[in-house]
Amino acid sequence: MKIAVSSTGPDISDAVDPRFGRAAYLLVVEIDDMTFKAIDNTKNVNAFKGAGIQAATTLSHEGAEVLLTGYCGPNAFKTLKAGGIRVVNDMGGTVHDAVMAFKNDEFAYSSEPNAEGHW
Repeated sequence: MKIAVSSTGPDISDAVDPRFGRAAYLLVVEIDDMTFKAIDNTKNVNAFKGAGIQAATTLSHEGAEVLLTGYCGPNAFKTLKAGGIRVVNDMGGTVHDAVMAFKNDEFAYSSEPNAEGHW
């Protein structure tokens, strides 16, 4: 199963970026063996608008089934849901910590966005 995590850097030991659409990196982790792909999200960091939608589209193309992040705005949330990607908000620590919490069922899926757009 592939899950995505918003990250401050390109490594699994980096911190979870609380922002989704404007996160520095998006890491797509295969939870069975903890291999991962780091996606540079620079193009969306300074985007005027649509950062969350673009990031959500990227994750859909990567085959992610779940997103672990801090905050997810309404447009990104709708796009993720449309792509069949479930969202877990309010995650923190390192990317590795977040993935382990997911693997240990220490999370709850979000039923709605937890941030306004453009924060």
